[in-house]
Amino acid sequence: MSLRAHVVVRRGALLVDVELAVADGEVLAVLGPNGAGKSTVLRVLAGLLAPDGGRVTVGDDVWDAEDRHVPAHERSLGMVFQDHLLFPHLSTTDNVAFGLRTRGVRKAEARTAAARWLARVGLDGFGDRRPTQLSGGQAQRAALARALVVDPRLLLLDEPLSALDARTRLTVRAELRRHLAEFAGCTVLVSHDPVDAMALADRVLVVEDGRVVQEGTPAEVARMPRTDYVARLVGLSLLPGVGRGRSVELDCGGAVAVAEDAQGPVFVAVRPGTVALYLARPDGSPRNVWPATLVAATPHGSTVRCDLDGEVPLTADVTATAFAELGLQPGTRVWASVKASEVAVYPR
Repeated sequence: MSLRAHVVVRRGALLVDVELAVADGEVLAVLGPNGAGKSTVLRVLAGLLAPDGGRVTVGDDVWDAEDRHVPAHERSLGMVFQDHLLFPHLSTTDNVAFGLRTRGVRKAEARTAAARWLARVGLDGFGDRRPTQLSGGQAQRAALARALVVDPRLLLLDEPLSALDARTRLTVRAELRRHLAEFAGCTVLVSHDPVDAMALADRVLVVEDGRVVQEGTPAEVARMPRTDYVARLVGLSLLPGVGRGRSVELDCGGAVAVAEDAQGPVFVAVRPGTVALYLARPDGSPRNVWPATLVAATPHGSTVRCDLDGEVPLTADVTATAFAELGLQPGTRVWASVKASEVAVYPR
């Protein structure tokens, strides 16, 4: 493993004690609820916060130890923040070139490298614009170029997609996946969104109350949640299939209508809260409606989590009141409906 870290930080009543390891070319997603300690871990890795204990190494280089703390500007890393944090007074080119300039690269050489990276992230011709003249997606692409232009050994992504609208998020997520696949260093992604983790990460680390509660591939974590938070986090239904335009033919035999054009092998992800249940087929002609059988029902906070079996196996969350009014129980035949706009689809 290129990155090895044992992060120990006391934040008030919370003791963060997290160990992680990431290989070159690997993407690790750190997931957890607000206040769990995941941002603290990221700040330590970035050199923005000195830990109270533990050790951080990248290859043979020691960044943090009992008697050593390498500051952020001396670490071989790139970082992308939720709100991109581009310098408003600089052009897009100079924003991307900034890291190279701080490392002593001549201005002309740095701007040339920045222009190459802007072209790679689809911003060729946008170099003279200020950040306020860029869309949210364009600004985040520029922030990614700024992080990667320095050829870092470690790339840190702090909720890089959460500030984007749904349509832009799908596009930027796909582009980010491509760039991460080409990145030779190790990547740590902090996110609260399981779809981002499923789409981008090779492994997932779940942190609660400052401790690692589960680790594994996204599929392993989704299949065997170990805490209530993990169960809610990965409670989405993830269905493999083949995109045929605005429809995905599922490997299990059903089909799902989607709002975005999809081609080739894809995953369809459906959140439990977007699944509506009816005792009779709903009126009109919804694009996604399937017969199903309720096979299990589990109280889940203020809702009841319903596991459904059918041509499209799903999980639905309904309120306790609706569950009672519908007279649901294991074995009940229902109709499940999901709006195409609520279905997430991304490449396998």
